[in-house]
Amino acid sequence: MKQKNNLSWKIAGEAGFGIKSAGMMLGKIFMRAGYELFDYTEYPSLIRGGHNVFQLIVDTRPVNSVTEKIDVLVALNQNTIKENFDDLASGGVLIYDTDKIKISSAKLKNAKVDGIGIPLTTFAKESGGEVMRNVVALGATLALVDQKLLIANKVIRENFKNKGPKIIANNLKAVKAGFDFVIKEYKKDFPCDLPTLKPKDNILISANESLAMGALAAGLNFYVAYPMTPSSSILHYLASVAEKTGTVVKHAEDEIAVINMALGAAHTGARAMVGTSGGGFALMTESLGLAALTETPVVMVNVQRGGPATGIPTWTEQGDLQFMLHAAQGDFPRVILAPGDAGEAFDLGAQAMNIAEVYQTPVIIISDKFIAEGNSTVPKFKTNNIKINRGKLLTQAQLNKIKEYRRYKLSADGISPRTVPGMKGGLYIANSDEHDSYGFSFEGSKNRIEQVDKRQSKLDTFMKSMPTPLIYGNPKAKKTVVIWGSTKGVILDAYVQLPESIKKKIRIMQVQYIWPFAGKFVSHVLETSKDVLLIENNSNAQLGNLIAQETGIKIKNKLLKYDGRPFFREEITKALKKF
Repeated sequence: MKQKNNLSWKIAGEAGFGIKSAGMMLGKIFMRAGYELFDYTEYPSLIRGGHNVFQLIVDTRPVNSVTEKIDVLVALNQNTIKENFDDLASGGVLIYDTDKIKISSAKLKNAKVDGIGIPLTTFAKESGGEVMRNVVALGATLALVDQKLLIANKVIRENFKNKGPKIIANNLKAVKAGFDFVIKEYKKDFPCDLPTLKPKDNILISANESLAMGALAAGLNFYVAYPMTPSSSILHYLASVAEKTGTVVKHAEDEIAVINMALGAAHTGARAMVGTSGGGFALMTESLGLAALTETPVVMVNVQRGGPATGIPTWTEQGDLQFMLHAAQGDFPRVILAPGDAGEAFDLGAQAMNIAEVYQTPVIIISDKFIAEGNSTVPKFKTNNIKINRGKLLTQAQLNKIKEYRRYKLSADGISPRTVPGMKGGLYIANSDEHDSYGFSFEGSKNRIEQVDKRQSKLDTFMKSMPTPLIYGNPKAKKTVVIWGSTKGVILDAYVQLPESIKKKIRIMQVQYIWPFAGKFVSHVLETSKDVLLIENNSNAQLGNLIAQETGIKIKNKLLKYDGRPFFREEITKALKKF
């Protein structure tokens, strides 16, 4: 069998078995050994129980996707055989607990996979407790792929340092038990040949956490949220560093309170951000319009899950794009950004803070569960190039030079000078009515047109400096794949594995700045293409509909997926080869 220098590993069992904690530990071990990683978790929408799955991709090159077929499956209960056995690729290995699981040799032979039956429960109990079955399995995995225990032992000591020396010793014993068993009992040549690498200066992080870091680096002062899967880890992370960073972090009673608290904070000069998913965003829409009318800068994060209504709250989808474009009544400007991975989430999290204040308008960051909860290896973030730009926020000295301050003064770029409460001579009215340049409610025809046009012209100003969509692959190719958001990782991972004869014929266009829309650029790319393939994680081709609306070009060739799962690399590889 052909050797390969990457690994697709999956562990599964009932919630409470330490599925994710085991996977995260293994990820840290491989990262410290110099590998690139991406992980993906599946769990049901239950408070307790249910079948949980953690998948880890280990590679020598950057990776941001998962595969449908896996090399190693760790089964902690019988149900895993039922649910995940067919995920094993030919030549793969099943590591299973012989104290809990029964499987026939015929089943293994028919699937062309090997089985390593280990008394995980017995070894765990001998090490101090059944809860350590997952750690025994980690040791078995490391032996299988010819890794040493040196890094694993360090990670275990770090992971359990607050539990005391006895717990550390028990886990060290458990990981060695699994490792020694495989070294002694499994003599076959496993096809995943992971080379020895030099450690890299990487971190393992999710897009939720990196987005929060980016916002902090750009001066985030106030974050408020009501926990809603899969956005909750933004709240958790920011709360954990609130004291160190001096950031006010609030867990409010509901999403309506969340957005109004954020507007209040932004009104007083704080850089404010809220986080939620689609259902929570729906409750915020009236105040989204209020932010636009009062020209109050605020950043709103929507981490998508499958809708409508409660939908499938612990699964992924790109189904809210059209909602973000049209949420709240009336015409008003908004900026919509869509990161494709953890690195982009950091950058756009920082940029959103500046865009909101410079253009005095709501900025929406639209992400989804796949990258929001999936951890990937990225180089350590650099903050020295992040500059805080507060736009036309006046200082008291600047305000003193203005004879008659008008908060909503007409201007060529659509942006008016801004003050915060308490500034001498900077008083104005901010309410939900249409207003004149001073902020007084006014419904005159001429004034209405002027204020609507003023607000809308901010987008024209923004577009002068807005980055164009990103192009990957051969920029002169005549076959174009159109993507946005989290589909970036799987498309690029599949693309780099294609034969050169196919790669040179394909270019990939990622629309990262969704609104305002780069219509001229997109039109040129599509008009110079002979074939176009649109790939989206929704059922209605929502970016495709936006492209048709803004350019008149309807993309007929579409690959859409909406079962709550992300695209697997095999699906994309097959589509690109046929394209």
